[in-house]
Amino acid sequence: MELPRHIGIIMDGNGRWAQQRSLVRTQGHLEGLKAAKRITKAASDIGIKYLTLYAFSTENWKRASDEVNFIMGLVKQFLRSEMDFSVKNKIRVRHAGDFSGLPHDIQKEISQTMEDTSGFDGMQVILAINYGGRDEIIRAVRRYISGGNISDISEKELSSYMDNPDIPDPDLIIRSAGECRTSNFLLWEGAYSEIFVSKKLWPDWDREDLEDALENYKKRERRFGGIANVA
Repeated sequence: MELPRHIGIIMDGNGRWAQQRSLVRTQGHLEGLKAAKRITKAASDIGIKYLTLYAFSTENWKRASDEVNFIMGLVKQFLRSEMDFSVKNKIRVRHAGDFSGLPHDIQKEISQTMEDTSGFDGMQVILAINYGGRDEIIRAVRRYISGGNISDISEKELSSYMDNPDIPDPDLIIRSAGECRTSNFLLWEGAYSEIFVSKKLWPDWDREDLEDALENYKKRERRFGGIANVA
């Protein structure tokens, strides 16, 4: 099997990583950012075309305000510190999620990064920030209705109203930290994604872990609801 075109990653385990080391949760998020940088570079080097990173969900607002503010600060740090890397590797940065629900300074930072990298033809990194799969579907339906359409919607048509309709569905979704659930991530697009769950906490991830996931993916037989070919 060829490499997946699109990989989605649920970057889980930052808090547990910190807790195991008697550190504050924010330290875990900082180390998680470093892991995101490592994996982004590895994916680009390997030849992955699209990488979606689940950075902040619509449910994460329920966390303590100090932790939320710290994560938002990390988002800005990631966007700024990785600009040279994006330029060098021609990486295009995009966003998925409810953009209007983000703080204005984060909106500005994301918009500027997207504009600055819009012409790049290398790997596309989609940052899922203030993202929820159910929320995306609801927003897509609202966009469809606002266009004057009220009936006879098809799967293909609704797909065109999702956050990034031009991006292929994820072939592989990776989740770190051993949790076996999707956590509201790419519910529509990931209907037939292969799932790889690693027990390793996200801050400990490196290129070898990504390669292990890819080797596992290559052994899968993707049937998309059909049956295997019988000789």
